[in-house]
Amino acid sequence: MNSLLPTIQALEVELHHPGVPCGAVRLEQLLHRDFSEVGRSGREYDRATVLRFLGEQHTSPPVVSSDFSVYELAAGVALLTYRSAHRQQNGGLENHTLRSSLWMQVDGHWQLRYHQGTPAAEAW
Repeated sequence: MNSLLPTIQALEVELHHPGVPCGAVRLEQLLHRDFSEVGRSGREYDRATVLRFLGEQHTSPPVVSSDFSVYELAAGVALLTYRSAHRQQNGGLENHTLRSSLWMQVDGHWQLRYHQGTPAAEAW
C-alpha cells in the first residue's frame, strides 16, 4: 500500500464533512490559494465559491466514497482518484461519480490544488 494513501485519503474525506463540518479556518488550510474545481455538472468553481459553499454546509452530505488510489507524481505532488455517490433516504445510491484530486505539499502541509468530478457511465 502506498504510504501516502492514508494521509491524502483522510484529507479528502475531511472535505466530505463526515460527522462535523469543516470550519472556515480548516477549509482555508485545506484548499490551495490557486484551487479550482470542475464539478460533475461540468461547471467550473473557484476557491472563493467552494469555500463559501462548504462553509455553509451544516449537516454531513450523504457521501459514500470508495476505491481510493494515490499516485505520487513528483515530490510533494499526489494524484488521488476514487469514486463516490450520494446515499438516498431509502438507502440506494445516486450521482455516481469518478473523482480526481491533485494534492500539493506547501510549507509541509498538504493542500488540494485541483478537483474534478465526472459522472460515471455505470452505477456501482
